[in-house]
Amino acid sequence: MRAHMRAILALEDGRTFIGESFGATGTTVGEACFNTSMTGYQEVLTDPSYRGQIVAMTAPQIGNYGVNGLDDESSAVHVRGFVIEELSAITSNWRATGDLDAYLKRWKVPGIQGIDTRALTKHLRSLGAMQACLTTDDISPGEAVARAKAAPPMAGSDFVKEVTPSAAFDWDPDDKLSPEWTIVKGDGSGVEIRDGNEVFKKLPPVRHSIVAYDFGMKLNILRRLRQHGFKVRVVPATASVSDVLALKPDGVFLSNGPGDPAALTYVHENIRQLIGKTPIFGICLGHQMLGYAVGGKTFKLKFGHRGGNQPVQDVRTGKVDITSQNHGFAVDPDSLPANVEVTHINLNDHTVEGLAHKEAPVFSVQYHPEAAPGPNDATHFFAQFAKLIDESR
Repeated sequence: MRAHMRAILALEDGRTFIGESFGATGTTVGEACFNTSMTGYQEVLTDPSYRGQIVAMTAPQIGNYGVNGLDDESSAVHVRGFVIEELSAITSNWRATGDLDAYLKRWKVPGIQGIDTRALTKHLRSLGAMQACLTTDDISPGEAVARAKAAPPMAGSDFVKEVTPSAAFDWDPDDKLSPEWTIVKGDGSGVEIRDGNEVFKKLPPVRHSIVAYDFGMKLNILRRLRQHGFKVRVVPATASVSDVLALKPDGVFLSNGPGDPAALTYVHENIRQLIGKTPIFGICLGHQMLGYAVGGKTFKLKFGHRGGNQPVQDVRTGKVDITSQNHGFAVDPDSLPANVEVTHINLNDHTVEGLAHKEAPVFSVQYHPEAAPGPNDATHFFAQFAKLIDESR
């Protein structure tokens, strides 16, 4: 790693942090936000939902277990910049194929370490998410602040068009990419071993064929869907209702994704036309756009929900799940029509975390039931989707 190259993180309100560079060099701008997960930095980096953002991790040391190909959640790194307190000097994990510093260099993403991420997080919690500039170039802190102020805001941004696939495709038709990695061998039944020591659980037979709108989908969503018996045809965000219904799907899945859901009016209308014609399950951005499709609206959260430790309560049963989340907008409950009920709430700020249509087989959650790297409390929603499809036939 370069020795003590200066890096600056500047916020649009004038607050600056001086640290050391790692990863790529250069200047980048985006919305500064923080993630409270203890692990899973590689999944964060490759999650398309972080498109356009500079992400700070609140865990004090990052990079200790390196990176590996199986933990990528897409084919690229999507964050604009990466902010940590300390980059681990060693990589210690038998699955690692590289280190975090080299990984960010390869993807041309700058990072900054050696700053007080607790102070940064408290600042963003108090004043809200804001535009930022991360730079290793020879510019003053004042110039970095000016560049942060000039950065386009997240509100009104359509980043989905940058991450949605250009054409439809079938996910994993040969069932090679979907088996769940495990460390449990037991008596060897129900698992297969690859490359001498990688162990994967065998897949169940296909029970349902669905269409998944890809607004910036994590790969583990597709893996989880197949692991729960779904055969998946993935379509771009721009796919028409007629194209989707022509596939005669058993159901439609609405994925996660980046940016402002209010900007995606072309998606709202398609979902609106699908309601009542097929069972629908939406997560994260898909949940928010379902809110628009039924006549509701969203608003921007002060600093968002990002991390693997968000408590959510099912208001119908009282059950609480610890969930994985990544979003900066939320559905406004007062904007929803009478035929849509709020099913889940966030216990930290009581914002909407789940919806269900009272007259059509449609439901959604604001969080990630596939939860790579975890927790797995909300995995049951895939089985709920399968049950909804069976009951709608």
